[in-house]
Amino acid sequence: MNTARPVALVTGSSSGIGAATARLFAQRGWHVVINYARSAEAAERVALDCRNHGVDALVVQANVAEDADCRRLAEAAESEWGRIDALVNNAGTTRFCAHDDLEGLSAADFHDIYAVNTVGAYQMVRAVAPAMQRANTGSVVNVASIAGVRGFGSSIAYAASKGALITMTRSLARALGPALRVNAVCPGFVRGEWLAQGMGESRYQAMVEHLEATTPLGRVCSAEDVAEAIVYFATGAPLTTGETLLLDGGTHLGRL
Repeated sequence: MNTARPVALVTGSSSGIGAATARLFAQRGWHVVINYARSAEAAERVALDCRNHGVDALVVQANVAEDADCRRLAEAAESEWGRIDALVNNAGTTRFCAHDDLEGLSAADFHDIYAVNTVGAYQMVRAVAPAMQRANTGSVVNVASIAGVRGFGSSIAYAASKGALITMTRSLARALGPALRVNAVCPGFVRGEWLAQGMGESRYQAMVEHLEATTPLGRVCSAEDVAEAIVYFATGAPLTTGETLLLDGGTHLGRL
């Protein structure tokens, strides 16, 4: 057991933002837990990338909507390294549905989305809190969304679940300090396969072009941009808790 290095547990880290975050932690010398729900092969590729930086990477299948799986994830990290220094609640799901299509979402859709995006994040915090509290230090970073701030995005259910996650971030920060810091990042439109598949290629490309033309910073967020912000909250910002950082290139500001 190598316990000298700090340990990050990143949910939903077989691709996208989670994978970029795990790789960045590894570059900074952290051991990482790579979590996946379905794609074992992709998770193993991310783990190999991490190990190439001279750190350990543990691959664990788990569905964060299941409390037992959340506790097993935390136990796996503690068993391997005896510590958990950072939790990144990145695992998420949605159902693409136009906001004006009120018949397009069912109660089951809301339950399924909340189970992962909101309840799953809560369960993961509960699972890692004892280890972090014993060490009297720890950082939780919740990956919310600009959708939870502005009420748009892939569906109303998704936006609502991310809004709840932002509120929960503040509640947990108050409840778990001073041992734990709890913050959230809110990416805007993020380049990548997930959105391209959900939106359709032509609509996805049109949105990229629109944002590049209208966003104050003139660029669209990448998974690596989000990872930088996550690792900042985890490794720095010692007096920051309960905060929500918008990562949308200034889209929320609008243009004059």
